[in-house]
Amino acid sequence: MVWLFAIATGLIVANLYYAQTLIGPISKATGLDPGAAGLIVTLTQIGYVLGLLFIVPLGDLLENRRLIFIALLTTALALLAASITGSARLFLFAALCIGIGSVAAQIVVPFAAHLSRPETRGKTVGKVMSGLLMGIMLARPVASLVTDAFGWHAIFVLSALTTAGLAFVLRAKLPLRRPEGGMHYFALLASMWHLLKTTPILRRRAAYQACMFGAFSVFWTCVSLELTGPYFGISQSGVAIFALVGVTGALVSPIAGHRADQGKSRSTTLVALTLGALAFALPLLVHSSRLVDLGLLVLASIILDMGVSANLVTGQRAIFALPAEVRSRLNGLYMALFFMGGAIGSSLGGWMFAAHGWTGVLWTGLAFPLIALCIFATE
Repeated sequence: MVWLFAIATGLIVANLYYAQTLIGPISKATGLDPGAAGLIVTLTQIGYVLGLLFIVPLGDLLENRRLIFIALLTTALALLAASITGSARLFLFAALCIGIGSVAAQIVVPFAAHLSRPETRGKTVGKVMSGLLMGIMLARPVASLVTDAFGWHAIFVLSALTTAGLAFVLRAKLPLRRPEGGMHYFALLASMWHLLKTTPILRRRAAYQACMFGAFSVFWTCVSLELTGPYFGISQSGVAIFALVGVTGALVSPIAGHRADQGKSRSTTLVALTLGALAFALPLLVHSSRLVDLGLLVLASIILDMGVSANLVTGQRAIFALPAEVRSRLNGLYMALFFMGGAIGSSLGGWMFAAHGWTGVLWTGLAFPLIALCIFATE
């Protein structure tokens, strides 16, 4: 079941990131202005935040398997719409809907935590989140490779078919999970504000991850534009290989989860936030030949993904240690808050790249983990 959860979350959340390395070709095909290209990623993340706030809480109210099934079919339809449109407005609307439907992944994660024993919950969540992070990171190289071979439309068609197939597999394999409920939907939503006010660990962990995910989005929204630009001149296949190397950063997730189970969350958080800052400081401080600069970018991508992965799992371990009857709402709030950071990062990144180039992007990215370290200093 852990393997199924890990693969499912990876496949679902990958839908948010296929467009990240394809901003250039999608913008040209739909006539989107280069300065607004970051909207492709930003609107997907905004859709995800809306889903986290208004759909994921239903995991504490409705039967979970049916909720996952409906969300996945919605995502498949939005992906199909994105693949056939030539209009910028319609593509951006489809991107918003892809984000909303992809919150099925965040109904699956509390499902896994619910089925786990308390003493191994962090390790289980770490394994499932490894699948989710592998999905995020593999989405970029897969999208680049498929685009090089068949055009950018193909990845959205392929993903629509995969997501629809996954919906039926999960409906067949997942056990029924019917929460106790006893609360109306609007009362459920109102309770989220109360949970946010009365759960300081949620606010703190969400602030850390919002900064880390903002940095992550700044980097990965713009790095493909830099790599395919005049200085590096790399093809989409080269971008795919670059992104594939960054996937190794996700391997730290189970280690971070295990350390959190041992009560070492604070030291793990400090290391994760420091790695986030280091990822942007390295290419800013060291300038050399084209090959060395490319090597530094590869190293920065691995370090950044390690920091983001470790911090995410450590945060979720803390959230899932809280009462089971509010777990879906807490997870929804946690993910929504840090995805807001991601949306800010992707929109800022696109604008900074257009206005100030790659150096402006690196300084913007560095600001996010530095803010998180300042917050951490008050812990």
